[in-house]
Amino acid sequence: MKLCISAVGLSFALAGAAFGQAKEIRIAHVYDKTGPLEAYAKQTHAGLMMGLEYATGGTMEVLGRRIVVIEKDSQTKPDVGKAQLAAAYGDDKVDLAIGPTSSGVALAMLPVAEEAKRILLVEPAVADQITGENWNRYIFRTGRSSMQDALAAAATLKDENISIATLAQDYAFGKDGVASLKEALAAVGSKAKIVHEEYAPQATTDFTAPAQRIFDALKDKPGRKIVVVVWAGAHPLPKLMDLKPERYKIEIAPGGNILPVMAGWKQFPGLEGAIYYYWGFPKNPVNDWLVTEYKKKNNGAPPDFFVAGGMAAALAIVEAVKKAKSTDTEKLIAAMEGMSFETPKGTMTFRKEDHQALQAMYHWRMKQSPPDNTDLLELVREIPANELKLPIKNKR
Repeated sequence: MKLCISAVGLSFALAGAAFGQAKEIRIAHVYDKTGPLEAYAKQTHAGLMMGLEYATGGTMEVLGRRIVVIEKDSQTKPDVGKAQLAAAYGDDKVDLAIGPTSSGVALAMLPVAEEAKRILLVEPAVADQITGENWNRYIFRTGRSSMQDALAAAATLKDENISIATLAQDYAFGKDGVASLKEALAAVGSKAKIVHEEYAPQATTDFTAPAQRIFDALKDKPGRKIVVVVWAGAHPLPKLMDLKPERYKIEIAPGGNILPVMAGWKQFPGLEGAIYYYWGFPKNPVNDWLVTEYKKKNNGAPPDFFVAGGMAAALAIVEAVKKAKSTDTEKLIAAMEGMSFETPKGTMTFRKEDHQALQAMYHWRMKQSPPDNTDLLELVREIPANELKLPIKNKR
């Protein structure tokens, strides 16, 4: 008899555990926690957790269900990211997933979401193919795309006859970035023209040879001459400047980056570019909270580029679950298509056709005398989302 009672008790305990698990909202963050993009990845996770805190008022619950975040390290390796996402959907029974950092890893993960019929919210990988030819209906993206970066850059270059050379990393991110810039310049009716493209391996540390080819291609061109740099990770700008492009009246235009990278550019006042986020630019309650709370938790340091992206992903998910009143995939897709939500950058909207978040970007200039390593940029202007005429590329 005691055995029977114990068995019954065990069955109730298991049923209770299963019930408790079913009540959870299980989210996998599959991100490049180790590898060359580790700094970006850790920022994204910090922003994700702060976004969940903000969106739930500190309860970490939605619809009375506790949010559980399961971390998976994709190691910046496509095959590992693919396996980790499959394990998250299968073994961990997550309702949806967020990540990764690398575009190459993201592209490997897209078909896993389609096979599992679960949402993958891409943040912050940027390759256009993610919401373009490789897209499927389970993919949403809060991160900006290469084309959004390019359209923002083109908006800062469109008013003059400019000869442009590009320096980009020789993989999906870099190639997408250059292709998108070409398309963006045409889209905004820019007079600027790309006259040379240079691609270098991600691990390049000596830029003498590619820089010389760039200088040779630009030095005899009339008008302004600009090198547009499309680079993730340790940035080549200081090394390019050491090669004295100014002797040929050549300017360097880097895309915005994380604060430790841009702090190395302080000696180049007046440097300009476009950026996805800088903590001092947006003026809204969400960003005010993020800046204040992040500084409290990080010894006065402000939130960086990818922190804002991680927070945007969290805010999108919580808003979607509230709107859908469910974590059922089909109900979430219906809720998220066309959904607008507030982020540190202001309002984003998931476009129905490709699930890309439409969002503002920023034209920045390096301050003449930055007072420290975080108060670096001045805002030239906010480039509104409706000015960035983003083409639909997924042939849906």
